[in-house]
Amino acid sequence: MDGNGRWAEKKGLPRNAGHRKGVERVKEIIKASSELGIEVVTFFAFSNENWQRPRKEIEVLMRLLDSFLNRQICELEKSNIRFLVIGRANPIPDYLWKKILEAQERTKNNTGLTFVLALNYGSRQEIVDAVKKFTSLVMSGKVSLNDLTEENFSSYLYTRGLPDPDLLVRTSGEMRISNFLLWQISYAELYFPRKYWPDFDRKELERAIKVFQGRERRFGRINVDKENS
Repeated sequence: MDGNGRWAEKKGLPRNAGHRKGVERVKEIIKASSELGIEVVTFFAFSNENWQRPRKEIEVLMRLLDSFLNRQICELEKSNIRFLVIGRANPIPDYLWKKILEAQERTKNNTGLTFVLALNYGSRQEIVDAVKKFTSLVMSGKVSLNDLTEENFSSYLYTRGLPDPDLLVRTSGEMRISNFLLWQISYAELYFPRKYWPDFDRKELERAIKVFQGRERRFGRINVDKENS
């Protein structure tokens, strides 16, 4: 969800106004995703590199997340939406992490859209943590080194149990992944709209889906129909 600060600056507003508008877009896209029948939507909210930002901005972001959880969990329950967070707990404030765990517990049996928030997340960090987890199991004798395969490596990632993404959208026109779901997006379609996140509304989501539907996804195979035509 890139471009909150630049969106605000272009409008002569403080960066915090962009973050607040960005939260409103999250709510809109969650609702739209649920109505459109999307199974999983993941938002990259805060990276492990974002701790380098000014302290006041970090405090604002944490307060916005706290407010979001306070106001939206009941709505997620009513809408049959499951809430998950991926990323490391430390150094997220304890009070906030407790609310996250409570929200996950309250929505764990919901069967509609799965709404995933990547918080204090970095994909390289995730892969290192997965390797450490597997290595620990090997050292304890619970698994063998030969048990590790491409297929089951995903079970050691933060996203275990979730499908790999079909489509990755990065707003603001930046043409890079920025350490997000590097293992999981191996075969995802990438889409880089120039809109800043606060301007990425339901129509923009539908446009992204339409672009995705127009892509030819071969996964290493040839298109037999085209070859025979």
